[in-house]
Amino acid sequence: MGVKFSKLTPTQAGELLKLFVAGSTARTAADLAGVHRNTAALFFSKVRAVIAAHQERAMAQAFDGPVEIDESYFGGRREGKRGRGAAGKVAVFGILKRGGKVYAQMIADGGPATLVPIIRRKVAPASVVYSDSWSGYDTLSVEGYEHERINHDEERVSADGGRHINGIENFWSQAKRHLRRFNGVPKASFPLFLQECVWRFNAGTPREQLESLRKLLRRKMIT
Repeated sequence: MGVKFSKLTPTQAGELLKLFVAGSTARTAADLAGVHRNTAALFFSKVRAVIAAHQERAMAQAFDGPVEIDESYFGGRREGKRGRGAAGKVAVFGILKRGGKVYAQMIADGGPATLVPIIRRKVAPASVVYSDSWSGYDTLSVEGYEHERINHDEERVSADGGRHINGIENFWSQAKRHLRRFNGVPKASFPLFLQECVWRFNAGTPREQLESLRKLLRRKMIT
């Protein structure tokens, strides 16, 4: 498989890789593979680093439309405000090419000074861009995009009519469901976990994910 890890036999490394794709925590994977918990955690961390490096290369090219854009906020359940402006949450911006792949990155805030440069870099000019009614997207029309806004409070969104951001919202749902099983992710590690979620969404079925990961690890051995 091309995985070099001094404390693991090839059989153990292969088993851990399957458990990683299955979404196991390092603690559970360690128990099932018969290795120390710290060994499994380090293995998983290095696999995530390989995935993140791959995502940086694979997502370098801009999307051409139609695309959906949205922000979401990750973190434990807290009292008080939710969504935009919620305290203690990690803000993430996402772009999904309809019928294609998703891109996501952590952001400092959801203002236009943060969002518009990312959109310019990741979405080709003249593309159709679907978003909600957030003010951070107000200038997209003058930026040269065909901007379609969905106001969830005033209209019933229909996927059949094309006026929706169901695709990117589906990604947020999948990512949060996956991350919940880890009972909280440290902010310093969150970028790696986020790119893992992007990779999972883009790579397809678990079988396709496993084959994709094996190919990545053959190209870049874990040492």
